[in-house]
Amino acid sequence: MPWITTPEIPPQIQERIVCSISAAVKYEVPANIVLAVAEKEGGKPGQWVKNSNGTFDVGPMQFNTSYLGDLAKYGITANDVAASGCYSFDLAAWRLRKHIRNDKGDLWTRAANYHSRTYRYNVVYRADLMARAVKWADWLEARFVTFDIAKPGAPALTPTAQPAPEKTEATMPVAAQVHQPLKTVSWNTSGYVPRKISYRENP
Repeated sequence: MPWITTPEIPPQIQERIVCSISAAVKYEVPANIVLAVAEKEGGKPGQWVKNSNGTFDVGPMQFNTSYLGDLAKYGITANDVAASGCYSFDLAAWRLRKHIRNDKGDLWTRAANYHSRTYRYNVVYRADLMARAVKWADWLEARFVTFDIAKPGAPALTPTAQPAPEKTEATMPVAAQVHQPLKTVSWNTSGYVPRKISYRENP
């Protein structure tokens, strides 16, 4: 995506930014949230970090191995999660979408469940995630046509594609989940500046 690759973006984070935005568009998750999570996780391809509960955080998006059971039915392994490229960002956006659709609490608490549902860990992650997401919202707005989905009349985060086909062994979470509409979530959270990307560039 040459329209994102600019001299101001250090080469070592270009993949993270391109993949985060692509995954956000694909899963209809606010792009600034995916960018904020990607920055905060700050993982690297092939990286495994052991947690105190015996699980591991794997790859660029530090995807927790406790979720691998959900992915095994699609043939997705830890090595897939750890690999370089955009695939791990797609998986992370798939997870974020599930948290936003299904979990309890405000949007920030739901998004911070990516890290932990335990309150004392969630609240710290949540606060930092909010600050990073505001920064990324400003960054996106300066470079793309974006929509503040908290404002009346903004485009809804609902899918426009046709329903997904029946699940098969080859069906990845993208096909299985992306076409399910989001549940209603309160966007009126203090400090929240969610952004949805348009496919057009700023003039």
